[in-house]
Amino acid sequence: MSEVKKIATRESYGNALAELGAQNPNIVVLDADLAGATKTGVFKKAFPERHIDCGIAEGNMMGVAAGLATCGKIPFASSFAMFAAGRAFEQVRNSIGYPHLNVKIGATHAGISVGEDGATHQCNEDIAIMRTIPGMTIICPADDVEARAAVKAAAEYVGPVYMRFGRLAVPVINDEANYKFEIGKGITLKEGKDVTIIATGLEVNESLEAAKLLEADGISAEVINIHTIKPLDKELVVASAKKTGKVVTVEEHSVIDNSTKVSEYILTCRQMNIGILAPDVNESESAFSVSGGAIRYGLNAIKSIGRPVIESIIAERKAGGPYVDLSDFIHRLPGKDVNKRVVENLIKSGAFDSFPANRRQMMLIYGQIMDDHHPGLGSQLLVCSFALLIA
Repeated sequence: MSEVKKIATRESYGNALAELGAQNPNIVVLDADLAGATKTGVFKKAFPERHIDCGIAEGNMMGVAAGLATCGKIPFASSFAMFAAGRAFEQVRNSIGYPHLNVKIGATHAGISVGEDGATHQCNEDIAIMRTIPGMTIICPADDVEARAAVKAAAEYVGPVYMRFGRLAVPVINDEANYKFEIGKGITLKEGKDVTIIATGLEVNESLEAAKLLEADGISAEVINIHTIKPLDKELVVASAKKTGKVVTVEEHSVIDNSTKVSEYILTCRQMNIGILAPDVNESESAFSVSGGAIRYGLNAIKSIGRPVIESIIAERKAGGPYVDLSDFIHRLPGKDVNKRVVENLIKSGAFDSFPANRRQMMLIYGQIMDDHHPGLGSQLLVCSFALLIA
């Protein structure tokens, strides 16, 4: 069996820039004293007069990029994700996002796979941060083929784009001869009927590997590659969610805020969000990540994706499936449970009619998930939530 080809998407970024530079004289590349690491050095070697090293001053670099854009250039501002999205956020927001300038941000070394670079460089919040900027397009490619196609698509697109690249070499899963990249359009890599796995970036390959493991357990998993986080391909997400009834999101990013984008569109199925949670704590805001490999955080096919899906589906089969509606929720509450009487009285009063059905459905979904892990707790939280919303 031939060895799987692996290439870091930051390498793809540098190579794609060099190719674009030969085709378009308006391409200008900026870096913040990291050309060797971000791989923009490849462009610098070919076109030194169009490569600007701004030094360790990322905010200033974003301002320079904004100025170049106003002069008709297509600037690619490059740095580590922690500095491009974190340190320079105010300049990205106000100098690039607010006037909707044609600036491309190449953020490398994103996520937990930076590993040995340490906790200060492991940016697990950048997608969520960039999502808040109106008009910002966000792309997170899965491999070399997709990364190079994404850079070229970003150059052709008019408007600000944030591209997320990794330090770690990852398997090439796409066939360049048949691959087509389109901003805002996800790709179904594997059809399935029992569960949908929606992944982005380096977790796409891990999700495909997890799907193979699930097949061995009799679970048919559909795998979708969402390379464009914003705008999200909601039609594809909703269609797959309706088809399987269960959704797992997998990302090399904090689960706080980012995966909720998918939740906004799928309020009628079970959802599990797999992302970065600090070890031994319940919420990722409780602790920062530490130096070391990504495997510590369970972002692999077996520990993070396959096992939770299997456990969830087995539990659901034993429990009789997810709550269908309020009546089903009440029916499953213990006969003498005070919660059951409270909800029954609330329904009889007609109070539930005062807030949207989709909000009721989302509460039922989260209540079911809580009950899976802490029997009875989800039911109690639902009763309290219903009461507070009605009050």
